[in-house]
Amino acid sequence: MARFEGIDFYDIDALLSEEERMVRDTIRSWVEDRLMPIIGDAYINRRFPEEIIPELGELGVLGANLPEEYGCAGLNNVAYGLIMQELERGDSGIRSFASVQGALVMYPIFAFGSEEQKREWLPKLATGEKIGCFGLTEPDYGSNPGGMITTARKTDAGWVLNGAKMWITNGSMADVAIVWAQTGEIGDVKGIRGFVVPTDTPGFSARDQKGKLSLLASDTSELVLEDVELPEDAMLPGSTGGLKHPLMCLTQARYGIAWGVVGAAMACFHEALSYAKERVMFGGPIGGKQIQQVRLADMLTGITQGQLLAYRLGRLKDEGKVTPQQVSLAKRANCDMAANVAREARRLLGANGILVEYHSMRHMANLESVYTYEGTHDIHSLILGQALTGISAF
Repeated sequence: MARFEGIDFYDIDALLSEEERMVRDTIRSWVEDRLMPIIGDAYINRRFPEEIIPELGELGVLGANLPEEYGCAGLNNVAYGLIMQELERGDSGIRSFASVQGALVMYPIFAFGSEEQKREWLPKLATGEKIGCFGLTEPDYGSNPGGMITTARKTDAGWVLNGAKMWITNGSMADVAIVWAQTGEIGDVKGIRGFVVPTDTPGFSARDQKGKLSLLASDTSELVLEDVELPEDAMLPGSTGGLKHPLMCLTQARYGIAWGVVGAAMACFHEALSYAKERVMFGGPIGGKQIQQVRLADMLTGITQGQLLAYRLGRLKDEGKVTPQQVSLAKRANCDMAANVAREARRLLGANGILVEYHSMRHMANLESVYTYEGTHDIHSLILGQALTGISAF
């Protein structure tokens, strides 16, 4: 396949700053030169390529939109989104790693943690010296996190946590987990608080999720907490009860996903376009056939719409004007678009499309998970429905 060149039918480059373009191009080159040669093998062997973690730290992609004073890059949210786009152009599992580390581990420590927690953990997480995971979803409570049964019981020495979390990215290799647990009633609100849990704490264990058919180059685990004893200062002091704060974390992650899946779609389109120009059938390249040209036109249209949606969302976020509902719309629309583009690219490739040396089927399988996690497509539909009507359908 020809070396990747960006797809920019509406000249979005002209809207980006020089720094934003430089950040994107740096990550794009790293993905092309370092990740693409190894990702197919990692996927087939169901292995997250841990050897790239120090490189991601050196590139500054972990918590890239958090302040420099904590060892982070201090980039704006458009630059951060472009990083997610380029990482997911390589593989959704790689973007998921960076997204969880930054948006679901570093962000809650930054937003709700004590100064001591920030100083202890953020610089190490930014370099990749330490790996984190985020424990909210439970085996029986995915779309309804308010039903969680993991508990944190107050003791004279601190807290004791018991429960289980499911579908946890980075879980088996994490050094620290941000775990959300019920602490009892706080007024009329269930007391859901966040805890910083070192994974070597007695009673904490992580079990690999078996049987996945998607995100094979990603570490996915179940966390089990059995009488995990923590000191008083393990709690994130700013997590003041209820679901507001864990959902704020999810909004950060969903924002990155809205950009990331555009990268996966771009990769599939680039592969399909190159193949259509080179694959000869019935006396000419298949790109000269009407059915394939319509397919390519539909892909390009979806990607261009997704790029514009992500760009505007990023500018709103940098202006402090973005709403969770706007993030839901972008996550929902762009995941649906990317899944459709990947499927159509796989079909254009014909029988070759099922081979690991091509990338579209890997993206297609991955995007089925991304379509579902961080709020399913249907849940985001109901979030938008509530915003439009003022009536909750949950």
